[in-house]
Amino acid sequence: MTDNSQLATPVTYTQAWLESLRPRTLPLACASIITGSALAWWQGSFNLTTALLALLTTVLLQILSNLANDYGDAIKGSDTPDRIGPLRGMQKGAITQRQMKMAMTITVALSMLSGILLLTEACRTLNDMLGFLALGALAIVAAIAYTVGRKPYGYLGLGDLSVLIFFGWLGVTGSWYLQTHLWDLLPLLPATGCGLLATAVLNANNMRDIDNDRLNGKFTLAVRLGARRARYYHVLLLCAAMGCFALFTLLHNLHPFGALFLLAMPLLWQQGRYVLQHDDAVSMRPLLVKTVKTALLINILFAAGLILS
Repeated sequence: MTDNSQLATPVTYTQAWLESLRPRTLPLACASIITGSALAWWQGSFNLTTALLALLTTVLLQILSNLANDYGDAIKGSDTPDRIGPLRGMQKGAITQRQMKMAMTITVALSMLSGILLLTEACRTLNDMLGFLALGALAIVAAIAYTVGRKPYGYLGLGDLSVLIFFGWLGVTGSWYLQTHLWDLLPLLPATGCGLLATAVLNANNMRDIDNDRLNGKFTLAVRLGARRARYYHVLLLCAAMGCFALFTLLHNLHPFGALFLLAMPLLWQQGRYVLQHDDAVSMRPLLVKTVKTALLINILFAAGLILS
């Protein structure tokens, strides 16, 4: 039975834009910069200006991804009143296609400006400048192409890999490198852990929307795996992320402060049990925000452990 309550709920213009910006997802964008900057601090190379500019650029790219996601799903008709997750401003008719395109254009411009300021501040060589300019352009394209275009990769089940790359490997190692100017595999484990937690957030979203996505041709990895295996995959992501942080701590003898992130273990245990005990998509509704908070908490605790070490 179709639920039109989301469409019938009155929404102001400001509320519509807040729904499309999705401010609750923005802390997750900060996690990789927090972890990368903490690694730089641990090595005595922390630069506050670089860290803040990296944080601003990453948040803008996340906003661009959120806007593009709403635009792409709206024009493809993927977000319907039947979906369990909330409908956004464009799906409710409060934001037009032209307005959303303008918002995306402005966000691209702001992201480029922030990125250029970051590279001007942090890069020491022309090769670094050109390399990070290319990575920045790739990040902008990836943010838009997730749901926009003839063959958006989010509809092909490649969103998880993209999140691991941009919210993990590039976010952590990029912010670390721009402050330390070192080529090293040292940040790889924390970067992977951070990226896996971000991927768990995406999977929580996809498990909630699995039925609607399947009906509308959005073949996310959760859709491809099926509801049950997607839940095992979710638990695997959480365990593997903690394993990466734990292995880094053991390899670099960060005890006892380096183990602060283990304080989040009860939350992960509780979430893992909940996911495995609930098979229906509706029960995944509260999981998204909880996973965002847990992922951010783990990264903050890990960063605090590095700083105290």
